[in-house]
Amino acid sequence: MERVTITGDLTFSRLVYGLWRLADDADTSPAHVAAKIKACLAQGITTMDHADIYGDYAGEKIFGDALRQAPELRGRIEIVTKCDIVAPAGRYSGAKVKHYDTSRAHIHAAVDQSLTDLGIERIDLLLIHRPDPLMDPAETGRALDDLVASGKVRAVGVSNFRPWDVSLLQSAMSQRLVVNQIELSLKAHQSFTNGDLAYLQEHAILPMAWSPLGGGVLLADEGPALTQALARIGREQGVEPSAVAIAWLLRHPARILPVLGTNRLERIARLAEAARVGIDRQTWFELYALALGREVA
Repeated sequence: MERVTITGDLTFSRLVYGLWRLADDADTSPAHVAAKIKACLAQGITTMDHADIYGDYAGEKIFGDALRQAPELRGRIEIVTKCDIVAPAGRYSGAKVKHYDTSRAHIHAAVDQSLTDLGIERIDLLLIHRPDPLMDPAETGRALDDLVASGKVRAVGVSNFRPWDVSLLQSAMSQRLVVNQIELSLKAHQSFTNGDLAYLQEHAILPMAWSPLGGGVLLADEGPALTQALARIGREQGVEPSAVAIAWLLRHPARILPVLGTNRLERIARLAEAARVGIDRQTWFELYALALGREVA
Protein backbone atom coordinates (compact mmCIF):
# COMPACT_ATOMS: atom_id res chain seq x y z
CA MET A 1 0.00 0.00 0.00
CA GLU A 2 1.33 3.41 -0.98
CA ARG A 3 2.02 5.77 1.91
CA VAL A 4 1.66 9.54 1.94
CA THR A 5 3.70 11.97 4.05
CA ILE A 6 1.57 14.14 6.34
CA THR A 7 4.40 15.72 8.33
CA GLY A 8 8.09 14.94 8.65
CA ASP A 9 7.49 12.02 11.01
CA LEU A 10 3.91 11.03 10.14
CA THR A 11 2.69 9.06 7.13
CA PHE A 12 -0.76 7.70 6.26
CA SER A 13 -1.84 4.79 4.11
CA ARG A 14 -3.23 6.03 0.80
CA LEU A 15 -6.56 4.39 1.60
CA VAL A 16 -8.18 5.29 4.93
CA TYR A 17 -10.71 3.23 6.89
CA GLY A 18 -13.69 5.33 7.99
CA LEU A 19 -15.44 4.57 11.29
CA TRP A 20 -18.56 6.73 10.91
CA ARG A 21 -20.85 3.66 10.91
CA LEU A 22 -19.00 1.67 13.55
CA ALA A 23 -21.72 2.08 16.20
CA ASP A 24 -24.40 0.96 13.70
CA ASP A 25 -23.00 -2.56 13.45
CA ALA A 26 -24.99 -5.29 15.17
CA ASP A 27 -21.70 -6.49 16.69
CA THR A 28 -19.67 -3.76 18.40
CA SER A 29 -17.69 -6.12 20.62
CA PRO A 30 -13.97 -5.40 21.05
CA ALA A 31 -13.11 -8.67 19.31
CA HIS A 32 -15.17 -7.82 16.22
CA VAL A 33 -13.81 -4.28 16.02
CA ALA A 34 -10.27 -5.65 16.35
CA ALA A 35 -11.03 -8.04 13.50
CA LYS A 36 -11.91 -5.05 11.30
CA ILE A 37 -8.65 -3.33 12.20
CA LYS A 38 -6.69 -6.49 11.43
CA ALA A 39 -8.48 -6.90 8.09
CA CYS A 40 -7.33 -3.38 7.19
CA LEU A 41 -3.78 -3.98 8.35
CA ALA A 42 -3.55 -7.15 6.26
CA GLN A 43 -3.88 -4.89 3.19
CA GLY A 44 -1.59 -2.12 4.41
CA ILE A 45 -4.47 0.17 5.41
CA THR A 46 -3.25 1.67 8.68
CA THR A 47 -5.09 5.01 8.95
CA MET A 48 -8.38 5.08 10.89
CA ASP A 49 -10.78 8.02 10.54
CA HIS A 50 -13.05 9.01 13.45
CA ALA A 51 -15.02 12.01 14.67
CA ASP A 52 -16.25 12.59 18.19
CA ILE A 53 -19.85 12.82 16.92
CA TYR A 54 -19.85 9.40 15.20
CA GLY A 55 -22.33 7.02 16.78
CA ASP A 56 -23.90 9.88 18.74
CA TYR A 57 -20.54 10.35 20.51
CA ALA A 58 -20.19 6.60 21.21
CA GLY A 59 -18.00 5.48 18.29
CA GLU A 60 -14.61 6.44 19.72
CA LYS A 61 -15.31 4.52 22.95
CA ILE A 62 -16.28 1.41 20.96
CA PHE A 63 -13.02 1.62 19.02
CA GLY A 64 -11.07 2.37 22.18
CA ASP A 65 -12.46 -0.72 23.89
CA ALA A 66 -10.94 -2.80 21.09
CA LEU A 67 -7.55 -1.12 21.57
CA ARG A 68 -7.74 -1.69 25.32
CA GLN A 69 -8.23 -5.42 24.73
CA ALA A 70 -5.60 -5.56 21.96
CA PRO A 71 -3.13 -2.77 22.84
CA GLU A 72 -0.56 -4.06 20.37
CA LEU A 73 -2.73 -2.65 17.57
CA ARG A 74 -2.19 0.98 18.61
CA GLY A 75 1.39 1.08 17.38
CA ARG A 76 0.35 -0.19 13.96
CA ILE A 77 -2.29 2.44 13.15
CA GLU A 78 -2.71 6.20 12.79
CA ILE A 79 -5.79 7.77 14.34
CA VAL A 80 -7.61 10.75 12.83
CA THR A 81 -10.48 12.40 14.67
CA LYS A 82 -12.56 15.55 14.40
CA CYS A 83 -14.39 17.95 16.70
CA ASP A 84 -16.59 21.07 16.81
CA ILE A 85 -20.05 19.63 15.98
CA VAL A 86 -22.35 19.77 19.01
CA ALA A 87 -25.59 17.85 18.46
CA PRO A 88 -28.37 17.08 20.98
CA ALA A 89 -27.20 13.49 21.53
CA GLY A 90 -24.99 11.49 23.86
CA ARG A 91 -22.96 13.68 26.16
CA TYR A 92 -24.47 16.79 24.56
CA SER A 93 -28.08 15.62 24.90
CA GLY A 94 -28.83 18.85 26.77
CA ALA A 95 -27.94 21.05 23.78
CA LYS A 96 -30.91 23.10 22.60
CA VAL A 97 -29.88 23.04 18.96
CA LYS A 98 -27.22 21.47 16.77
CA HIS A 99 -24.35 23.92 16.39
CA TYR A 100 -20.60 24.31 15.95
CA ASP A 101 -18.14 25.26 18.68
CA THR A 102 -14.58 26.20 17.76
CA SER A 103 -13.82 27.91 21.05
CA ARG A 104 -10.57 27.05 22.78
CA ALA A 105 -12.41 25.53 25.74
CA HIS A 106 -14.52 23.25 23.57
CA ILE A 107 -11.65 22.08 21.36
CA HIS A 108 -9.45 21.24 24.34
CA ALA A 109 -12.29 19.47 26.16
CA ALA A 110 -13.19 17.51 23.03
CA VAL A 111 -9.59 16.37 22.55
CA ASP A 112 -9.29 15.27 26.17
CA GLN A 113 -12.53 13.30 25.84
CA SER A 114 -11.40 11.68 22.59
CA LEU A 115 -8.10 10.66 24.17
CA THR A 116 -10.01 9.10 27.07
CA ASP A 117 -12.57 7.33 24.88
CA LEU A 118 -9.96 6.02 22.46
CA GLY A 119 -7.62 5.08 25.29
CA ILE A 120 -4.62 6.68 23.63
CA GLU A 121 -2.04 9.29 24.62
CA ARG A 122 -1.90 11.22 21.35
CA ILE A 123 -4.12 11.84 18.35
CA ASP A 124 -2.20 11.60 15.09
CA LEU A 125 -4.36 14.11 13.20
CA LEU A 126 -7.07 16.40 14.59
CA LEU A 127 -9.50 18.09 12.19
CA ILE A 128 -11.98 20.90 12.77
CA HIS A 129 -15.06 19.09 11.45
CA ARG A 130 -17.11 21.94 9.95
CA PRO A 131 -16.55 25.65 9.27
CA ASP A 132 -17.98 27.66 12.17
CA PRO A 133 -19.55 31.03 11.25
CA LEU A 134 -18.70 32.22 14.78
CA MET A 135 -15.07 31.05 14.65
CA ASP A 136 -12.55 33.46 16.13
CA PRO A 137 -9.50 32.47 14.05
CA ALA A 138 -7.03 33.74 16.63
CA GLU A 139 -8.64 31.69 19.41
CA THR A 140 -9.14 28.55 17.32
CA GLY A 141 -5.68 28.77 15.79
CA ARG A 142 -4.04 29.21 19.17
CA ALA A 143 -5.96 26.23 20.54
CA LEU A 144 -4.70 24.01 17.70
CA ASP A 145 -1.13 25.28 18.03
CA ASP A 146 -1.18 24.60 21.76
CA LEU A 147 -2.48 21.06 21.30
CA VAL A 148 0.44 20.22 19.02
CA ALA A 149 2.89 21.90 21.42
CA SER A 150 1.46 19.90 24.32
CA GLY A 151 1.98 16.60 22.52
CA LYS A 152 -1.70 15.64 22.64
CA VAL A 153 -1.95 16.01 18.85
CA ARG A 154 0.70 15.34 16.21
CA ALA A 155 -0.80 17.34 13.33
CA VAL A 156 -3.87 19.43 12.61
CA GLY A 157 -6.17 20.13 9.70
CA VAL A 158 -9.75 20.87 8.76
CA SER A 159 -12.77 19.24 7.17
CA ASN A 160 -15.35 20.67 4.76
CA PHE A 161 -13.51 24.03 4.60
CA ARG A 162 -13.50 26.18 1.47
CA PRO A 163 -10.21 27.84 0.46
CA TRP A 164 -11.05 31.13 2.19
CA ASP A 165 -11.91 29.29 5.43
CA VAL A 166 -8.55 27.53 5.32
CA SER A 167 -6.70 30.79 4.62
CA LEU A 168 -8.39 32.58 7.50
CA LEU A 169 -7.57 29.92 10.07
CA GLN A 170 -4.05 29.37 8.75
CA SER A 171 -3.33 33.10 9.00
CA ALA A 172 -3.70 32.86 12.78
CA MET A 173 -1.52 29.77 13.27
CA SER A 174 2.11 28.77 13.50
CA GLN A 175 1.41 25.09 12.78
CA ARG A 176 0.52 24.14 9.21
CA LEU A 177 -2.92 22.83 8.36
CA VAL A 178 -1.94 19.64 6.56
CA VAL A 179 -5.28 18.09 5.50
CA ASN A 180 -8.72 19.17 4.36
CA GLN A 181 -11.29 16.36 4.34
CA ILE A 182 -13.97 17.17 1.77
CA GLU A 183 -16.69 15.34 -0.13
CA LEU A 184 -15.21 13.96 -3.35
CA SER A 185 -16.54 11.32 -5.72
CA LEU A 186 -17.83 10.83 -9.23
CA LYS A 187 -21.12 12.11 -7.81
CA ALA A 188 -19.60 15.09 -5.93
CA HIS A 189 -17.01 16.27 -8.44
CA GLN A 190 -17.34 20.07 -8.15
CA SER A 191 -14.05 20.41 -6.27
CA PHE A 192 -12.14 19.36 -9.36
CA THR A 193 -13.06 22.63 -11.08
CA ASN A 194 -14.30 25.11 -8.43
CA GLY A 195 -10.86 25.86 -7.00
CA ASP A 196 -10.97 23.61 -3.93
CA LEU A 197 -8.45 21.02 -5.16
CA ALA A 198 -6.35 23.67 -6.92
CA TYR A 199 -6.00 25.56 -3.64
CA LEU A 200 -5.02 22.43 -1.72
CA GLN A 201 -2.41 21.53 -4.32
CA GLU A 202 -1.00 25.05 -4.35
CA HIS A 203 -0.60 25.04 -0.57
CA ALA A 204 0.57 21.41 -0.23
CA ILE A 205 -2.50 20.45 1.80
CA LEU A 206 -3.61 16.86 1.28
CA PRO A 207 -7.26 16.19 0.42
CA MET A 208 -9.05 13.36 2.19
CA ALA A 209 -12.27 12.30 0.43
CA TRP A 210 -15.36 11.46 2.44
CA SER A 211 -18.23 9.54 0.80
CA PRO A 212 -15.98 8.56 -2.15
CA LEU A 213 -18.71 6.25 -3.49
CA GLY A 214 -21.35 8.97 -3.36
CA GLY A 215 -23.17 7.32 -0.49
CA GLY A 216 -23.59 4.20 -2.62
CA VAL A 217 -25.56 6.05 -5.31
CA LEU A 218 -22.91 5.30 -7.94
CA LEU A 219 -23.45 1.56 -7.53
CA ALA A 220 -27.12 1.37 -6.64
CA ASP A 221 -28.72 1.17 -10.08
CA GLU A 222 -27.70 -0.77 -13.16
CA GLY A 223 -29.43 1.78 -15.40
CA PRO A 224 -27.19 4.87 -15.55
CA ALA A 225 -24.37 4.83 -18.07
CA LEU A 226 -21.83 5.72 -15.37
CA THR A 227 -22.80 2.70 -13.27
CA GLN A 228 -22.54 0.48 -16.35
CA ALA A 229 -19.10 1.89 -17.19
CA LEU A 230 -17.82 1.24 -13.68
CA ALA A 231 -19.10 -2.34 -13.89
CA ARG A 232 -17.51 -2.87 -17.33
CA ILE A 233 -14.10 -1.55 -16.27
CA GLY A 234 -14.34 -3.61 -13.11
CA ARG A 235 -14.99 -6.77 -15.12
CA GLU A 236 -12.04 -5.98 -17.37
CA GLN A 237 -9.71 -5.60 -14.39
CA GLY A 238 -11.21 -8.28 -12.16
CA VAL A 239 -12.44 -5.96 -9.41
CA GLU A 240 -15.70 -4.63 -8.00
CA PRO A 241 -17.14 -1.45 -9.60
CA SER A 242 -16.54 0.33 -6.29
CA ALA A 243 -12.79 -0.21 -6.70
CA VAL A 244 -12.92 1.54 -10.08
CA ALA A 245 -14.71 4.55 -8.57
CA ILE A 246 -12.03 4.81 -5.88
CA ALA A 247 -9.22 4.35 -8.40
CA TRP A 248 -10.67 7.32 -10.33
CA LEU A 249 -9.93 9.48 -7.27
CA LEU A 250 -6.49 7.94 -6.77
CA ARG A 251 -5.53 8.88 -10.34
CA HIS A 252 -5.69 12.61 -9.56
CA PRO A 253 -2.30 14.31 -8.93
CA ALA A 254 -3.56 15.96 -5.72
CA ARG A 255 -2.92 12.56 -4.05
CA ILE A 256 -6.44 12.22 -2.68
CA LEU A 257 -6.85 9.90 0.31
CA PRO A 258 -10.29 8.22 0.02
CA VAL A 259 -11.99 7.39 3.33
CA LEU A 260 -13.76 4.03 2.94
CA GLY A 261 -16.35 2.86 5.42
CA THR A 262 -18.07 -0.52 5.69
CA ASN A 263 -18.89 -2.80 8.61
CA ARG A 264 -18.77 -6.03 6.62
CA LEU A 265 -15.53 -7.94 7.08
CA GLU A 266 -15.73 -9.46 3.59
CA ARG A 267 -15.91 -5.98 2.07
CA ILE A 268 -13.18 -4.60 4.32
CA ALA A 269 -10.92 -7.40 3.05
CA ARG A 270 -11.33 -6.05 -0.51
CA LEU A 271 -10.82 -2.32 0.09
CA ALA A 272 -7.28 -2.36 -1.29
CA GLU A 273 -8.44 -3.61 -4.71
CA ALA A 274 -8.67 0.02 -5.79
CA ALA A 275 -4.91 0.42 -5.48
CA ARG A 276 -4.30 -2.04 -8.34
CA VAL A 277 -6.81 -0.63 -10.84
CA GLY A 278 -5.27 1.12 -13.82
CA ILE A 279 -7.01 4.34 -14.87
CA ASP A 280 -5.40 6.00 -17.88
CA ARG A 281 -6.21 9.56 -18.95
CA GLN A 282 -8.90 8.62 -21.46
CA THR A 283 -10.63 6.27 -19.00
CA TRP A 284 -10.56 9.01 -16.36
CA PHE A 285 -12.25 11.44 -18.75
CA GLU A 286 -14.72 8.80 -19.92
CA LEU A 287 -15.94 8.42 -16.34
CA TYR A 288 -15.81 12.17 -15.73
CA ALA A 289 -17.92 12.90 -18.81
CA LEU A 290 -20.49 10.34 -17.71
CA ALA A 291 -20.56 11.95 -14.25
CA LEU A 292 -21.09 15.37 -15.85
CA GLY A 293 -23.74 14.03 -18.18
CA ARG A 294 -21.92 15.50 -21.19
CA GLU A 295 -18.53 15.46 -22.83
CA VAL A 296 -16.05 18.09 -21.69
CA ALA A 297 -16.14 21.35 -23.67
